[in-house]
Amino acid sequence: MAAPVSILIVEDDAEIGEYVSLYLAAHDIQAKVVANAEEMDAAFSTGAYDLLILDLNLPGEDGLSICRRVRSERRVPIIILTAQSEDIDKILGLELGADDYIVKPFNSRELLARIRAVLRRTETPSAVDGRAVRQAYLFSGWRVDVLSREVVAPCGIRVAMTGAEFDLLHALCENPNRVLTREQLINMTHGPTSGPFERSIDVLISRLRQKIESDPRKPAFIQTVRSEGYIFSTQVARA
Repeated sequence: MAAPVSILIVEDDAEIGEYVSLYLAAHDIQAKVVANAEEMDAAFSTGAYDLLILDLNLPGEDGLSICRRVRSERRVPIIILTAQSEDIDKILGLELGADDYIVKPFNSRELLARIRAVLRRTETPSAVDGRAVRQAYLFSGWRVDVLSREVVAPCGIRVAMTGAEFDLLHALCENPNRVLTREQLINMTHGPTSGPFERSIDVLISRLRQKIESDPRKPAFIQTVRSEGYIFSTQVARA
C-alpha cells in the first residue's frame, strides 16, 4: 500500500489549523499543524512531508521569509495562504518559489482540490503496467524529462525547478511555436481550480526565463506576444 500523504501546516490560528487537519484526515491526508517558523523547523528536523501549507501572516518570521528559506533548502511543494486583498503577497509568494496560493477565507473542498493538484504536479510518475515509460523533450541542447521531472542544461547540469515551473516548461514544450494565452497556460499548468489570477503566469514566465535563457531580458525561447500571451520559439523534439 502507498504511504499516506503527510502535510505540514504553518498556521497560528489554532481553530483554523484544527479544522483543516480534521477535514484532511477525513480524506486520508495526515496533517501536522505548527504555529510558527521555529515549530516548523523542528517538525522538518524530525520528519518528512509531502507538502507545506504556509500562512503569510505569522508571528516572528513571516510567511514570505519562510517561503524563501524553505525553497532554498528543500524541494517540498508549497501552497501559501493569503487574504483576498493581498495580491502583492500572491505575486511575491510565487516569485519566491511557492507552487500555488489560496485565498482566505477558503472553501475546504477547494483547499483539498488545490492540495491534490499540487501533489499530482510535483510527484514523480510511476511506471505503467510495470514498464518504465520514458518521455523527454529536447530543444537547443536542453532536456526536459517528464518521468523524472528533471531539466538538464546543455552543459549537463541539472537545473532545479519548482513543480509549477516544470509544468509550465512542459506545457511550452508540448506547444512550441504556438501563441498561448495566459488563460490557456493556467489551464495547462494549474487546472480549473486555480482561478483567474493571470499575473501568476507572468511571474512563472519570469522565473523560468531566469533559469533557461542566456539573457532573460532578451529571451530567445519564451517570447512575449503583445496583447496575446507567450510563444515558445524553438524546435522541440521528443525522445
